Amino acid sequence: MITSLAITSLYVLDQDEALDFYVGTLGLEIGTDADLGFMRFLTVRVPGETREVLLERPGAPSMDDATAGQVRDLVTKGAAGTLFFQTDDVQGLWRDLQSKGVELPEEPVDRGYGTDFGFRDPFGNHVRVSQPPR
Repeated sequence: MITSLAITSLYVLDQDEALDFYVGTLGLEIGTDADLGFMRFLTVRVPGETREVLLERPGAPSMDDATAGQVRDLVTKGAAGTLFFQTDDVQGLWRDLQSKGVELPEEPVDRGYGTDFGFRDPFGNHVRVSQPPR
């Protein structure tokens, strides 16, 4: 029986740039940063959480070069994944990210299920942040 989700994967084109964005800009923390020889196993997580996101470069060992090229194309088009985060201060986080230079194409909007906004990471992946209704 499955009891929890531990790690999910998100493709990124440059792991150092991803680390800078997800840790330096968004405020996540490093879970694991290990050189396995055949790949760098790099995870991040929300501080205090146990679930992690593997920031994975498209390529070996999970795919050949041709497939990796196709995946890189999909990432840049925003078709490879979305992360959904929650916050208790959506307006404050939006202002903080704006001050850090994150391109925010929309302001937070009340959508009934909560107030949220979306943007893309430096590679094209979608990121959404919501504040549940009070």
